[in-house]
Order: sequence, then structure tokens, then C-alpha cells
Amino acid sequence: MKKQDLPQDESNLKSANMTEVLYVTDENDNYTTANSIGWEAKKAALEESMELIQERIEEARENVANNKVSPVIYFMELNKMDLSVLAAYVGMWQWRVKRHTKPKVFKTLSENVLKKYANAFGISVDELKNFDGKK
Repeated sequence: MKKQDLPQDESNLKSANMTEVLYVTDENDNYTTANSIGWEAKKAALEESMELIQERIEEARENVANNKVSPVIYFMELNKMDLSVLAAYVGMWQWRVKRHTKPKVFKTLSENVLKKYANAFGISVDELKNFDGKK
């Protein structure tokens, strides 16, 4: 693609003050790099993935409110993490983290363990302990 033909369609990248570096050819047909704020196909894909993420966050909030899962699940989804990523952040085995997603087990966690989760999520221990999922 020629540098002058590089699409600059508005996308989520621009709203996040980000650009994507792409390889293009200059006027002498030499390869070079150029920044793009996105193009229509990428915009559609980003919007769809953001909608899916929002749906997962909302489902997690409802599950916390219905006492199906612990707040760990909600904050994990909110921070776009999965069990393996969260386990690495808190320095625990995945099976332990998965166990802590059960409301009954979550209520028995020590302050020290709760503090690890709170630090990983960037919130206070009180926010984590008292999150009930209700709006």
C-alpha cells in the first residue's frame, strides 16, 4: 500500500490516543513505516470485541449480585484478565484462584490474600470485599 493511500478512519485507537504502525511504500517504492488511526474493517472488529467485553463484564456483575460467583470474577473481567493472568499477578496457582471465585470460599479469604487481589485490580480491599454486584 502506498503511504498516501493509508486509511485514517476514526476508530477506538484514536479515542485512546493510539496509532498503529504499518509498513507502506513511499514515492520511490521503498518500504517504510507510517502511523494509522485505523480503517473501517479494523474499526468494526474493535467495536464488536469491545461490545463482547462489556457483555462479559455485565454478566459477571449479575452473577456476583446473584451470589453465583465472587467479586474476583467481576474485577477479573473488568480488568480484561483470565485465570492464568490473574494467577500470575497474585502469585498463586490457577486452581487456587479458581477456588477463590466461589462466594463461600471468597468469604473466608485472609486480609493478606484479599490485598493481593486488590493490588492486582487496582482497588482497595474494602471495595473488593464489599462489592455486591448491584448497581
